[in-house]
Amino acid sequence: MGAAVAVWVGFPAPLLTGPAIAVSLVGLAGIRSAVPVPLRNAVFVVVGTIMGSGVSPQVIETARLWPQSFVVLAISLAFVMATSSWLLGKYFRQDKTTAVLSSAPGHLSFVLGLGAETGGNLTTISVVQSIRLLCLTLAVPAIISWLGYQEAPLGSSQSSVPDLLSFVIMLAGCAIAGFVLSKTRLPAAWLIGPMLVSTIAHITGWIEGAVPLWMAIPAYVVMGALIGTRFSSVSMSQLAANAGAGLTTTLVAVMVSSAAALLASELTGLPIAATLVAFAPGGVETMSAMAMTVNADPAYVAAHHVLRLFILTAMIPVFLRAGLRR
Repeated sequence: MGAAVAVWVGFPAPLLTGPAIAVSLVGLAGIRSAVPVPLRNAVFVVVGTIMGSGVSPQVIETARLWPQSFVVLAISLAFVMATSSWLLGKYFRQDKTTAVLSSAPGHLSFVLGLGAETGGNLTTISVVQSIRLLCLTLAVPAIISWLGYQEAPLGSSQSSVPDLLSFVIMLAGCAIAGFVLSKTRLPAAWLIGPMLVSTIAHITGWIEGAVPLWMAIPAYVVMGALIGTRFSSVSMSQLAANAGAGLTTTLVAVMVSSAAALLASELTGLPIAATLVAFAPGGVETMSAMAMTVNADPAYVAAHHVLRLFILTAMIPVFLRAGLRR
């Protein structure tokens, strides 16, 4: 229903943003909601397959410019954390541990694990992070639309649907790759594995065509619903108590990531829409899926979001130790 309403009113990226808003409202109304893990992984496989079908052979030529973009990403993440944690401590009276973990632009499972070990306020951290994720999911497509970039219709990257046998074989290979990578604890393994298999299959010419719309549309809708489930256990009082902190961290993240994306666009020559989606500190799966709606290079976007998780894995403990020393 959320997706249908968002399409009707013309909201940007409606298949993601509509369900995210609808399920968030349901959660805040007190109804518990969740996406079963097998369904979630199956959706990631489909979205990863879609992303792989959109990777062009030119990706190898532009990849040599990515290291410059990676450096800008690392600097922007440090600036977001430093600024947000200072604001949360000074104006929202959060303790050092909670402020640092609330300000982390992503990697929620890792952040909550550290919060449990170090005595951070897990409710505050979870609500602030959930507000940031939902707001970024809504803000990024709106900003891209405001910049004048037109949304690419689903299935526009390929003109045809592959034959059934080839598609089933590729989809099975994508699922196996996701399962194998998940055993290595690689971030977003169920998304990255299928994307790699799909990319190889399309670039080598073994298969041509896009994931059929009857499969792609439900996958995007479930992705949007998954974002909304973050508010399943959040009460209105908890939301009200942490709304200011959540919106503050979101504003800092949007401003810094937008400036960094502009700089990366200048350095690499890539469209600002692509760098903006790559630098936006939203969920790996959500932002990678959003890349397809603006015709951004999915490999470029996915590489930045996976790298962001690795950078945060090293950066967050450093900020925690510095905050505790102070």
